[in-house]
Amino acid sequence: MKNTLLTSNLKVKSLSLFKTGLIVSVCFISGSVMAQDTFKGLENLFSVPENYVVKHVAAAPVIDGDINDNIWQQAKWTSDFVDIEGDLKPKPSLQTNIKMLWDDSCLYVAARLHDPQVWARLKNHDDIVFRDNDFELFVDPANTMHSYYEIEVNALNTIFDLYLNKPYRNGGIAVPGWDARGLRTAVNVQGTLNDPKDTDKGWTVEMAIPFKAINPGFSAAAPHHGTLWRINFSRVQYDTQIQNGQNVKLKDAVSGRDQPEHNWVWSPQGVINMHYPERWGYLLFSDHSADDTTFEMPYTELQKKYLWLVYYRQQKWYEQKHQYAQSLKELNIKSSYNILKKINNLQLEAGKHQFMVLINDEENKITYTINQDGLVEPLNNNF
Repeated sequence: MKNTLLTSNLKVKSLSLFKTGLIVSVCFISGSVMAQDTFKGLENLFSVPENYVVKHVAAAPVIDGDINDNIWQQAKWTSDFVDIEGDLKPKPSLQTNIKMLWDDSCLYVAARLHDPQVWARLKNHDDIVFRDNDFELFVDPANTMHSYYEIEVNALNTIFDLYLNKPYRNGGIAVPGWDARGLRTAVNVQGTLNDPKDTDKGWTVEMAIPFKAINPGFSAAAPHHGTLWRINFSRVQYDTQIQNGQNVKLKDAVSGRDQPEHNWVWSPQGVINMHYPERWGYLLFSDHSADDTTFEMPYTELQKKYLWLVYYRQQKWYEQKHQYAQSLKELNIKSSYNILKKINNLQLEAGKHQFMVLINDEENKITYTINQDGLVEPLNNNF
């Protein structure tokens, strides 16, 4: 599910468009009332993302679509997928879960998708797979919200993989010519594919994703114990009816077009768009001896919330006034916040058509920035 491919003959998809783990509270200077008001109107974009601690294994799973082998018993299933908008919409009618493992070369993903009618049509690599029911992975290893990857698969094991330099909302360009080199996938259908006469149980997916494929460059390195990535998973599901022995998508009675798909995800986006990477879940890598590793929201991630607060409000300001606000005061945002008992200072540097926001605390002297394109990165120098 995505705004994919900016060409006339390929669909540009905007989608019609840490509830688990330790949640660390944030104290605001003006008390609890300020805590409620700070993100007012944007609550759906500031819910706490899901998190998953992925375990290191010595032996890799066999990628054959069978997720019941012993190696997978070492990994825990996630909670059930929810609607992409989270609590704003009803829970999905069909269950979806994933689990993950890693070794020194690859991230391994297993997914199970319950479905009484498993069907797929697209057979060619880099077909627009989300036009079928599919399973999708989105990953940002650098946690910058830029230079991220997407992999889709349908029940025929057809792959659509692409790279994005930045989100579509910021003028990002999809590169479907990028291929995840060394990617291995397999699908197993628990039932009969493309046969509506029987009732299926669903389908399962296995992926082996080489670190070198999604973390390229001369300085690329495999994760280690404590490495943190941003990642999310999505399931596209269409409502169908049986016509002439096939599952056919339901049509809108007025327009005659396909009805909108269901978008079910692991970590809710809060908006019908997977290309808000700051809304993805957290993937924490644990070595084989750290089975008791638990996730705790990093302090720096709490700091970044305020960068995103300014970013979202700046985008709304630009939409209305065709230029960016020149001060935090215009955006009704304070210049100082208390995060985990550390005073943090916000600073906005803005022109009419670009801006940079900086946040640092008076103790650690580490500065993070965000710009009008949603690029988040550390700054070496201080205020």
